[in-house]
Amino acid sequence: MGVDKTVTDAALCQIEHMLRDSYGRAHPSATIEVRRQNSVALRVRIIDDAFEGRDFAERDQQVWPLLERLPDEVFEQITMVLLLTPDEKSQSMASWEFDHPVPSML
Repeated sequence: MGVDKTVTDAALCQIEHMLRDSYGRAHPSATIEVRRQNSVALRVRIIDDAFEGRDFAERDQQVWPLLERLPDEVFEQITMVLLLTPDEKSQSMASWEFDHPVPSML
């Protein structure tokens, strides 16, 4: 059975628009990116100076409640969420993988 590209593209757009409308309005200098890894997996990366001095639990508390508002069929596609400062982006192996994904077999 083939993948319905309309559904998968709609999920990516829904996440991106929701984050820009909610998190992005409060943090206009943040960079918000959503990428599809494969037909069933989406990755999210937010790079924001506001994360400076905050541990990962504090960062999660700012973003995960927003993601949890998504419909289940969209939320379940999120497989990676990176919440980084600009300095951490260049030092993070996960961020490097976000930019240079290993090709998926799906």
